[in-house]
Amino acid sequence: MTHVTNIPGAEAVDRYLIETLTPEDEALTAAQERATAAGLPDIAMAPNQAALVALLARMVGARRILEVGTLAGYTAIHLARAVGEQGRVVTLEIDAAHAAVARENLRAAGVAERVEVVEGPARDAVTRLVEDGAEPFDLVLIDADKPSNPDYLEAALRLTRPGAVIVVDNVVRGGRVADSASQDASVVGTRRVLEMVAAEPRLEATAVQTVGIKGWDGLTVCRVVDPAA
Repeated sequence: MTHVTNIPGAEAVDRYLIETLTPEDEALTAAQERATAAGLPDIAMAPNQAALVALLARMVGARRILEVGTLAGYTAIHLARAVGEQGRVVTLEIDAAHAAVARENLRAAGVAERVEVVEGPARDAVTRLVEDGAEPFDLVLIDADKPSNPDYLEAALRLTRPGAVIVVDNVVRGGRVADSASQDASVVGTRRVLEMVAAEPRLEATAVQTVGIKGWDGLTVCRVVDPAA
């Protein structure tokens, strides 16, 4: 069976959907431009995907969001807008240069006061949040180093309560997620986190694959539930 990874017109469809339903405003466009000018990798969520996570946040009335993986703060802007003026976003970024760009983007977008950018390894940061007994988060977005996805999911389960949403990005890996023999650390971490989701009685979940301006990938959306209910 041949896997089609370059569907003709997929990028054009993505751009049409973005322009029609989730057009970027000046702050979001400027955030992308600053990221490019600073030499950051082009790995931020697509505009429509970031808008989807923000929509999920609004649907559950999220007031506290944890983002694992900040990059330039593009998705954090979406999330900060979703939580509103009284909400809070905590976003974790290992690279100090990336964090600096993110802070500038958040400031320029007028949402810096709602967002805490935490520098350092995300695994250390989520461990501290758990140990400090952080107030539960209503939505967690996992979008950082893929080999650590299982650790991030474990922490997310301890940092949320029933009704919360957990989103894991980049779970298709260009189709490689279906290769059980893969030794790629990102594929292994992704397969492991999907297996954890499937076996976890506290989660209801699905995953979808996507094609478009970010290539062939996908995301997993989970709802935290009370297994005893």
